[in-house]
Amino acid sequence: MSKTSNYQWVYSLVDSSRVSTFLISMLLIVYGSFRSLNMEQEAKEKEKDSNGQSAENNVQTLDTMQALCLPLGASISLLIMFFFFDSMQMLFAICTAIIAAIALAFLLLPMCQYMVRPCTDKKKISFGFCGRFTVAEILSFSLSVTIVCIWVLTGHWLLMDAMGMGLCVAFIALVRLPSLKVSTLLLTGLLIYDVFWVFFSSYIFNSNVMVKVATRPADNPVGVMAKKLHLSGMVSHDPPKLSLPGKLIFPSMNNNGHFSMLGLGDIVMPGLLLCFVLRYDAYKRSLLTSAEAGLPPPNHLSKITYFHCSLIGYFFGLLTATVSSELSKAAQPALLYLVPFTLLPLLTMAYIKGDLRRMWSEPFRTVNLPKNLEV
Repeated sequence: MSKTSNYQWVYSLVDSSRVSTFLISMLLIVYGSFRSLNMEQEAKEKEKDSNGQSAENNVQTLDTMQALCLPLGASISLLIMFFFFDSMQMLFAICTAIIAAIALAFLLLPMCQYMVRPCTDKKKISFGFCGRFTVAEILSFSLSVTIVCIWVLTGHWLLMDAMGMGLCVAFIALVRLPSLKVSTLLLTGLLIYDVFWVFFSSYIFNSNVMVKVATRPADNPVGVMAKKLHLSGMVSHDPPKLSLPGKLIFPSMNNNGHFSMLGLGDIVMPGLLLCFVLRYDAYKRSLLTSAEAGLPPPNHLSKITYFHCSLIGYFFGLLTATVSSELSKAAQPALLYLVPFTLLPLLTMAYIKGDLRRMWSEPFRTVNLPKNLEV
């Protein structure tokens, strides 16, 4: 019996909740990265079609100052939610629902475009001052609003996860890192942020700030409004409290009451790095395609792309974080493991390939390629 308990953490790694966490987080990063790459390529094609005029672009590129300030801003937001959650929880729930609805519509848009493509064209319908939208955009937004409304009424974890997935994909696709320097500063700052608020916040605030904010449910806006308008008698039962979609939750199919939780930041922030290296891989391939013939055949190292290297590192970082959590039986700052496992192999591989200097400062600057360039 003692031997079984000693290896209990090994069995928990293959639990359905853990497997779901690994698969979904990696799929979100891969899908968000390729979605960003496709958006960039479509923007370039539109720019060519419009004779060099810059096309409309909703993408936000982080600079060095924004990368340095992001951990500080995240810390301030965390403290606000920690100290003022009770008085502002309705505002948090409403704002989260609105943002999640827009992000979920972005996630559902390709599916809706595929569904309506045979029966409609790409003409846009005018909604006055709200703008002009295609049928697919209207359908995706309607579906997302419906999902968010059902989540508000039921508080179901699966709908919350759907909203969280939309937030992950939208952030990875619409926010870009311009260089390896900015990526390193951002991820290093967020690693310090994560470690401090998980390990050291209890010494200052007598509570684990990160865990408390992540697991604290909010009062349902429907129930709050019903009480204020004295309509609570018309509701058969109180609406459930809402767990805000700042995380993904996967209940275990084998162990009732057990679930695996992963913060959205643990997907999005490494995802931004993987999105950057995917764009760099595509950029180098495009340069080689346009280069003159006579390049030497690629060696085994050059066949491994930066994206593959970072994605494998993310997997092992998540595995290490999971093992540490099971062994310590306590919450772990996932970025403590994810950042080194993704960033260090990437820096090493870039140095070996001779790309480190270029990726560090101006990775997408057009230069004349040498004939022995490795990909």
